Amino acid sequence: MAAKKGEQKSLKLSAVLDLNEASNLKANLMSMRGDGLVIDASGVERVGAQCVQILMAGAKAWEMDKKPFSFAKASDAFLKTLQLIGVSVDHLLAKEIRK
Repeated sequence: MAAKKGEQKSLKLSAVLDLNEASNLKANLMSMRGDGLVIDASGVERVGAQCVQILMAGAKAWEMDKKPFSFAKASDAFLKTLQLIGVSVDHLLAKEIRK
């Protein structure tokens, strides 16, 4: 059945986003393409650069599709790691979690 126009899906990220989780993350994102997406990164304890790249590629793909892509919740570990590797997702964060 086709998704309703404007439907938003959500994806809760795993606690550990490392090289082993990268292919699962990509598959999960690809299965949700076509609808708006809200990412819950509240439980992330560790994130590697490969998974950050996949998330950023996802954000770009959703932008090209003109669909919303945002992070509703993000753990301190997730935000600090992104900052450490020089990636800014401030424009994708919910207002409540922006610093």
